[in-house]
Amino acid sequence: MIVVLDLDVNVQDSSEVVWKALCAIDPERDVQFVLGPSDTLDHASRIQDFGSKMGIDATRKWASEGFVRPWPDEIKMDDGTRARVDALWSKLGLPR
Repeated sequence: MIVVLDLDVNVQDSSEVVWKALCAIDPERDVQFVLGPSDTLDHASRIQDFGSKMGIDATRKWASEGFVRPWPDEIKMDDGTRARVDALWSKLGLPR
């Protein structure tokens, strides 16, 4: 599997990668499957050395890709709001 992300995504932060991969896609448009050769050590393949692969395009969409409305800006919390929410979550015993 491969996930393609925008340049501003921190690929070292798995939470950010998962967030972008799940919130920035239309599954029908942005997920592709292909069949073909696979690694001998891929034990999930349907038969040895042959299986499927999946690609996910989790990038912002452009008009040239058929995306006709503006891509929304990302909503970011300021530090004070983040600290308050973190304190509330801790007080309620919720994981961050």
